[in-house]
Amino acid sequence: MTFPNKLYGRVLRSGVPHARILSINTSKAKALPGVKAVITAQDVPGLNGFGIAEPNQPVFCENLVRFEADAVAAVAAETKEIAAEALELIDVEYEEFEVLDTTDKALDPGARQLHENGNILHETNYSRGDIEKGFEQSAVVVEETYETPRQMHTFLETEGGIFVPEVDGKLTVYAPTQHGYKDQMQLARILDIPATDIRVISSPIGGSFGGKDELNVQPFGSLLAIVCGRPVNMHYSREESVKAGLKRHPMKVTMKTGSDKNGRVLAHQVNIVSDTGAYATLGGPVLNFATEHAIGGYTIPNVDVKGKAVYTNNGISGEFRGFGGNQVIFALEGQLDRLAEKINLDPWELRKRNLRKIDDLGPLGQRIVPNDGPKQVWEAIQQSPLYQKELSRPDETWILRGKGMSLAMHGSGLGYGIPDPAGGIIRLNDAGKIEVAFGHEEFGQGLLGTLEIMLLDHFQCDENDIEIIIGDTDRVPSTGSSTASRSTSMVWKALQNMKQPFLTALFNKAEEQTGVNADVMQTGKGGIWRDSRSGEKLEFLISFKELADQCSEPLECSTEFNFPVTPDPVIGGHYLYSSTAVIAEVEVNMLTGMVRVTGIDHVVAAGEVMNPLGYLGQIEGGSIMALGFAMAEDAVMNASKYVTKNLDTYLIPTIYDVPETQHVDAIEELPDGDNYGPRGVGEVGSVALAPAIVSAIKQATGTWITKLPITPETILQKNNQSFPDFLEMMDNTRGREKV
Repeated sequence: MTFPNKLYGRVLRSGVPHARILSINTSKAKALPGVKAVITAQDVPGLNGFGIAEPNQPVFCENLVRFEADAVAAVAAETKEIAAEALELIDVEYEEFEVLDTTDKALDPGARQLHENGNILHETNYSRGDIEKGFEQSAVVVEETYETPRQMHTFLETEGGIFVPEVDGKLTVYAPTQHGYKDQMQLARILDIPATDIRVISSPIGGSFGGKDELNVQPFGSLLAIVCGRPVNMHYSREESVKAGLKRHPMKVTMKTGSDKNGRVLAHQVNIVSDTGAYATLGGPVLNFATEHAIGGYTIPNVDVKGKAVYTNNGISGEFRGFGGNQVIFALEGQLDRLAEKINLDPWELRKRNLRKIDDLGPLGQRIVPNDGPKQVWEAIQQSPLYQKELSRPDETWILRGKGMSLAMHGSGLGYGIPDPAGGIIRLNDAGKIEVAFGHEEFGQGLLGTLEIMLLDHFQCDENDIEIIIGDTDRVPSTGSSTASRSTSMVWKALQNMKQPFLTALFNKAEEQTGVNADVMQTGKGGIWRDSRSGEKLEFLISFKELADQCSEPLECSTEFNFPVTPDPVIGGHYLYSSTAVIAEVEVNMLTGMVRVTGIDHVVAAGEVMNPLGYLGQIEGGSIMALGFAMAEDAVMNASKYVTKNLDTYLIPTIYDVPETQHVDAIEELPDGDNYGPRGVGEVGSVALAPAIVSAIKQATGTWITKLPITPETILQKNNQSFPDFLEMMDNTRGREKV
């Protein structure tokens, strides 16, 4: 996308993770021919801050730098090359401070405070029963600490956009986001102009996974466009995206879990420490979600969960597919496997003995929609091909094989206490098409395809008879964010609400024009038909276009509602849940420590499947992302500076790392009385694979893994093996000859 007279924008990053700014000199950059603007904090007319939940990330740092990608200045120039040169000419003088590169350092009482309220962004504390009594009654107790990595979203399209000042003084923002109206609101605060003067056009997006839910390039591009009065293009390089973009929260999760001798879990104590990086974004809600999902789909009488989201000088952690569930489910499922081993019980049987019942309360004691998903997936995974498959012994004696399983219950929507609006508009437009408008975005999750399938099903018409409008704040209603696996549910509900009123208006107008009773009409290909309920042959009555031409104004219906929430005031507690069970098969090479995942099967209970190919894409795609989380991905930092700056060192799974087939079984039946429709599956495919892989490695090697990603060094060290040791172990075997 391009516009005449376009400029190119660039951001000057601090390059140091923790410092006081002593001075900023932009005079040389401003004097460079071809430079049209150089802006700093003094040029922000409104709020110099952004953040969905708490706007504590400065657009431009004024006094204090908190991470290496903090923005200090921005330039707009005639060419990319001039813009890059201008950045080199900006002189910034710093007084550097000690780096708080771990949560332990940040929590030290003597640590420098990164924010006015200290180094703790958010704390959670949930308990029920008597935790100490629960442990006293336990026959076995398992205590372990689990660590998870700083995973990148690694979308193909890095953060970027084009920002266009219009002749009427308004601003059009073409930039990827998961919530156009929220961007509009935040930009209005920064620019100090009415939100209605900003149009955000966001779709389609080249991937997001949560990483574009927060503002990124938008404040800089918008400010430069307004200052220059010309369109400004900004697009991050991959390295800038790595440094400035959001990541999955690294977490350290300590769990102490006790059960009786029959495998009934009696006590579960959890301590979560989350590295939220330099600024808030959604670190608080992520911790809330992790606290809830650390209990899972199990009934445990005595529970104590505490959590801290801690500010550090590391890169910013934020929203990411799974939203904190992936980290704690890895730990929770590991605890259950360890308990089963201690009491010599099949780990899948142990889960059965602790599964929630259909009418049980939710993990935080809140009322939820009756949910039998955990039991459904527990049973169904045992029918999967991989479960039924016998493990064969490989020819190479240094190759070990194993299978492992895990289970998860995952909340949909934003949870209690967070605004979660929904709705939509349907109309017969001037072109004679059934037009729907939703404030959601398409970022590769298949929303457009799912919407088309729903519309064709509702109206039995042709693809050419419908028009879908999303991702444009001037043309769509505010229907909430495309996040938290909520879009499919909300679109389904909106169409349910609007269908009958729209058809009534449509048929009444058609009756005026044709004289045929509205009661015998139905929609079909191209227009309105006489239905065949009386046994008569279908008869075409009037086209949608002919009907539209007779309307003085469009026939239109709308709906507004909220995502369903629990009636209990439990902040962040969810009301709707989906469930999944996963089985994984691995091969472990004991010479190299390399692990290859050779099979993955999923069972998902999330209600009716609206878009079969999209459903598969979400589960398989989420699974591959989880494969990276478990096996390879970690945005490594050293002294709060990124070491893995590009895709040559930050390795994600390729098609060669993925099992040849992934079997996916969908359980579509919901409990009686559940009229909330299909749940989204954008996240549930990613949350439970890691513990299944770890369980499979344990079966193969006899060794537990507690830190992700799983590295060859970890495998070899855990098994006390090195290459010479292994050769000696295999002496006098056919394996030695092959080596």
